[in-house]
Amino acid sequence: MKLYHNLIDLHNKQIFPAEIIIEENKIVSIKETTEPCENYILPGFIDAHVHIESSMLLPSAFAKIAVQHGTVATVSDPHEIANVCGIEGINYMIDNGNKVPFHFFFGAPSCVPATSFETSGAVINANQIDELLSRKEIRYLSEMMNYPGVLFKDEEVMKKIANAKKHNKPIDGHAPGLRGDKAEQYIKEGISTDHECFTKEEALDKLKYGMKILIREGSAAKNFEALIDLLNDYEDEIMFCCDDKHPDELLLHHINHHVKRALAKGIDLFKVLKAACINPVLHYKLPVGLLRQGDAADFIIIDNTTDFNIIETYVAGEKVYTNGQSLIPTIEEKTINQFDCEKINSTDLKIQANNQTKINVIEALDGELITKGQVLNAKYQDDEIISDVENDILKMVVINRYKKAPPAIAFIKNIGLKTGAIASTVAHDCHNIICVGATDEDMVLAINALIDAKGGVCVATKDKTDTLALPIAGLISPLSAQEVGKSYAVLDKRAKELGSKLSAPFMTLSFMALLVIPELKLSDLGLFDGAKFEFTQLKID
Repeated sequence: MKLYHNLIDLHNKQIFPAEIIIEENKIVSIKETTEPCENYILPGFIDAHVHIESSMLLPSAFAKIAVQHGTVATVSDPHEIANVCGIEGINYMIDNGNKVPFHFFFGAPSCVPATSFETSGAVINANQIDELLSRKEIRYLSEMMNYPGVLFKDEEVMKKIANAKKHNKPIDGHAPGLRGDKAEQYIKEGISTDHECFTKEEALDKLKYGMKILIREGSAAKNFEALIDLLNDYEDEIMFCCDDKHPDELLLHHINHHVKRALAKGIDLFKVLKAACINPVLHYKLPVGLLRQGDAADFIIIDNTTDFNIIETYVAGEKVYTNGQSLIPTIEEKTINQFDCEKINSTDLKIQANNQTKINVIEALDGELITKGQVLNAKYQDDEIISDVENDILKMVVINRYKKAPPAIAFIKNIGLKTGAIASTVAHDCHNIICVGATDEDMVLAINALIDAKGGVCVATKDKTDTLALPIAGLISPLSAQEVGKSYAVLDKRAKELGSKLSAPFMTLSFMALLVIPELKLSDLGLFDGAKFEFTQLKID
């Protein structure tokens, strides 16, 4: 195959008309030409950290859409499905991803479960991590979110880190808000990246100690604006990632959105593309071509360097996207899951207290994974604490999906529902059932709908219940991105019609059980203070 395009040469930082010859999926020749060239050719984009499960799609279905946006590879952490199905879940993702022409690079999840303060469907210990890292298809140790375990040298945590070093594989970090001496200590243990920085100052602190910073812009956590100026001065240490990408948004854009926004801010083209294309390959030692002689033919063709519209995408020499059409096939896959809990009734959600009680309330923040905690007056009815819709203090529950257990109950501010309830089994990290509602009756409807579906996302009122079933591990649909995206968009719209002002209500909800990100969260075992890393009380008498 012979191509004539303007080559964006990221290695020598120049653009010139080129003849590119490809044989047996390799680039065998690149030379300057006098042939007229209309379009531009460059390496494909790489998402440097993403949980495919958060798209609610199979890897094969994710790839089918990602290539439309110029993505040829992902550094994928199967942490979510591993917390439900263990190593079987990891193998499931690898096997499905191998069925399509796309580069999925999976890691060994370091925190299954993420903490001992919640119930997951599986445990992956240090010996199993060692076995995973010995496999060539496992490229790195996934985000070490148990940063207190690193700082206090927890024996099991340190064994996992030692295993990564033994196999000479990178270690991803996850340490929101960690600064100064503690950040230095964490990084010195060999942890090389962080995608959790939410201020420039925090990122600079970590860069100072040699860490790479991933600029994240996902469906819930959005740190692009806070961090993107770092690319001007740290082009070798910055990568782009989404972390979590819901299906309706994936249909619109992927890493190409980072690229366009960075260019619109006036950042140098070559610095932007180094973060989007080259740095992940170098850091993770990925077998992805970078448009050099002898490289695998992984590249994209765009119309111009301003609009960056994707015309064609190639993976290992195979054309996988052209003229608005993805050429990646649809793959039918078996279903795996772990779901064993019983339906509830409104009596299960009642909290007795006197009318003098104050409560610890989770304050959700739009576009952030972190929360704050407030002490507020509880609202009562017949000596029971109920949702205070007028003041937007709503009841939230987390229910163990793996066995029968009483619900854990708390209250949350800023979800905004005036009526109805929203619920999901996409609830990081253990993916138990999480629900917020205006009344107990609404919540029962939503929770029981998810139990019937063996997992999914739901909006319920007394008049109508809509559910997007996620029968694969309670996280993934077997349907296409278009079908899942459409169903999810309907649920998102309904949640907002019921009063939520959040930009992504379900994505925000999914992180309210994520204990490793401060400040106040709820697991199936109780209300958790992430700053102190211990349980706390709901009621303050």
